[in-house]
Amino acid sequence: MQRLFAAVVTTVVPEAARLDATGWTDLERIVEQALADRPASLRRGLKVFLRLIDWIAVVRYARRFSALDAARRARLLASIERAPLLLVRRGFWGLRTLVFMGYYGRPAAATEIGYRADPRGWEVRR
Repeated sequence: MQRLFAAVVTTVVPEAARLDATGWTDLERIVEQALADRPASLRRGLKVFLRLIDWIAVVRYARRFSALDAARRARLLASIERAPLLLVRRGFWGLRTLVFMGYYGRPAAATEIGYRADPRGWEVRR
Protein backbone atom coordinates (compact mmCIF):
# COMPACT_ATOMS: atom_id res chain seq x y z
CA MET A 1 0.00 0.00 0.00
CA GLN A 2 2.89 2.36 0.79
CA ARG A 3 4.36 1.93 -2.71
CA LEU A 4 0.96 2.66 -4.27
CA PHE A 5 0.49 5.74 -2.10
CA ALA A 6 3.98 6.99 -3.02
CA ALA A 7 3.15 6.52 -6.71
CA VAL A 8 -0.03 8.57 -6.30
CA VAL A 9 1.87 11.27 -4.37
CA THR A 10 4.58 11.60 -7.02
CA THR A 11 1.94 11.78 -9.73
CA VAL A 12 -0.08 14.49 -8.00
CA VAL A 13 3.03 16.41 -6.84
CA PRO A 14 5.93 15.46 -9.16
CA GLU A 15 8.38 17.34 -6.93
CA ALA A 16 7.79 14.69 -4.28
CA ALA A 17 10.02 12.33 -6.26
CA ARG A 18 12.97 14.35 -4.90
CA LEU A 19 12.04 13.76 -1.25
CA ASP A 20 14.57 11.98 0.92
CA ALA A 21 13.64 9.46 3.61
CA THR A 22 13.00 12.22 6.15
CA GLY A 23 10.73 14.05 3.71
CA TRP A 24 8.67 10.91 3.09
CA THR A 25 8.46 10.21 6.81
CA ASP A 26 7.22 13.76 7.44
CA LEU A 27 4.66 13.50 4.62
CA GLU A 28 3.33 10.16 5.83
CA ARG A 29 3.19 11.38 9.45
CA ILE A 30 1.12 14.40 8.45
CA VAL A 31 -1.32 12.24 6.48
CA GLU A 32 -1.54 9.67 9.28
CA GLN A 33 -2.24 12.39 11.84
CA ALA A 34 -4.97 13.84 9.64
CA LEU A 35 -6.59 10.42 9.28
CA ALA A 36 -6.25 9.50 12.95
CA ASP A 37 -9.15 11.79 13.88
CA ARG A 38 -11.39 10.44 11.13
CA PRO A 39 -13.82 7.54 11.44
CA ALA A 40 -12.48 4.05 10.78
CA SER A 41 -14.92 3.75 7.89
CA LEU A 42 -13.29 6.70 6.14
CA ARG A 43 -9.82 5.20 6.60
CA ARG A 44 -11.05 1.89 5.20
CA GLY A 45 -12.69 3.73 2.31
CA LEU A 46 -9.40 5.42 1.49
CA LYS A 47 -7.62 2.05 1.34
CA VAL A 48 -10.37 0.68 -0.89
CA PHE A 49 -10.09 3.73 -3.13
CA LEU A 50 -6.33 3.26 -3.46
CA ARG A 51 -6.89 -0.39 -4.37
CA LEU A 52 -9.48 0.71 -6.92
CA ILE A 53 -6.89 2.98 -8.56
CA ASP A 54 -4.49 0.05 -8.68
CA TRP A 55 -7.08 -2.26 -10.26
CA ILE A 56 -8.15 0.34 -12.81
CA ALA A 57 -4.49 0.48 -13.86
CA VAL A 58 -4.38 -3.32 -14.16
CA VAL A 59 -7.55 -3.40 -16.27
CA ARG A 60 -6.53 -0.49 -18.48
CA TYR A 61 -2.77 -1.06 -18.83
CA ALA A 62 -2.17 -4.61 -17.53
CA ARG A 63 0.17 -3.18 -14.89
CA ARG A 64 -0.15 -2.01 -11.32
CA PHE A 65 -0.36 1.77 -10.85
CA SER A 66 3.11 1.97 -9.30
CA ALA A 67 4.57 0.19 -12.36
CA LEU A 68 3.18 2.72 -14.85
CA ASP A 69 5.23 5.55 -16.32
CA ALA A 70 4.44 9.10 -15.20
CA ALA A 71 2.34 9.95 -18.28
CA ARG A 72 0.05 6.93 -17.87
CA ARG A 73 -0.30 7.57 -14.16
CA ALA A 74 -1.32 11.16 -14.85
CA ARG A 75 -3.83 10.11 -17.53
CA LEU A 76 -5.36 7.51 -15.24
CA LEU A 77 -5.75 9.96 -12.35
CA ALA A 78 -7.17 12.59 -14.72
CA SER A 79 -9.79 10.10 -15.88
CA ILE A 80 -10.69 9.30 -12.27
CA GLU A 81 -10.91 13.03 -11.52
CA ARG A 82 -13.49 13.37 -14.33
CA ALA A 83 -15.35 10.11 -13.60
CA PRO A 84 -19.12 10.22 -14.13
CA LEU A 85 -19.71 8.88 -10.61
CA LEU A 86 -19.70 11.66 -8.03
CA LEU A 87 -18.46 9.28 -5.33
CA VAL A 88 -15.34 8.47 -7.37
CA ARG A 89 -14.64 12.15 -8.03
CA ARG A 90 -15.05 12.92 -4.33
CA GLY A 91 -12.72 10.06 -3.46
CA PHE A 92 -10.10 11.45 -5.79
CA TRP A 93 -10.42 14.98 -4.44
CA GLY A 94 -10.14 13.70 -0.88
CA LEU A 95 -7.04 11.71 -1.75
CA ARG A 96 -5.57 14.66 -3.62
CA THR A 97 -6.21 16.91 -0.61
CA LEU A 98 -4.36 14.47 1.66
CA VAL A 99 -1.44 14.39 -0.77
CA PHE A 100 -1.21 18.19 -0.87
CA MET A 101 -1.55 18.38 2.92
CA GLY A 102 1.23 15.86 3.41
CA TYR A 103 3.59 17.44 0.90
CA TYR A 104 3.03 21.13 1.59
CA GLY A 105 2.47 20.65 5.32
CA ARG A 106 6.11 19.67 5.83
CA PRO A 107 8.22 22.44 7.39
CA ALA A 108 10.79 21.98 4.60
CA ALA A 109 8.12 22.65 1.96
CA ALA A 110 7.26 26.01 3.51
CA THR A 111 10.89 27.04 3.15
CA GLU A 112 11.11 25.67 -0.41
CA ILE A 113 8.15 27.71 -1.61
CA GLY A 114 8.98 30.81 0.43
CA TYR A 115 5.97 30.57 2.75
CA ARG A 116 6.59 32.82 5.73
CA ALA A 117 3.24 33.07 7.48
CA ASP A 118 3.34 33.52 11.21
CA PRO A 119 0.56 32.99 13.75
CA ARG A 120 1.31 36.46 15.12
CA GLY A 121 0.19 38.05 11.85
CA TRP A 122 1.57 40.67 9.50
CA GLU A 123 3.33 42.67 12.21
CA VAL A 124 6.07 40.05 12.36
CA ARG A 125 6.97 40.66 8.71
CA ARG A 126 7.35 44.42 9.07
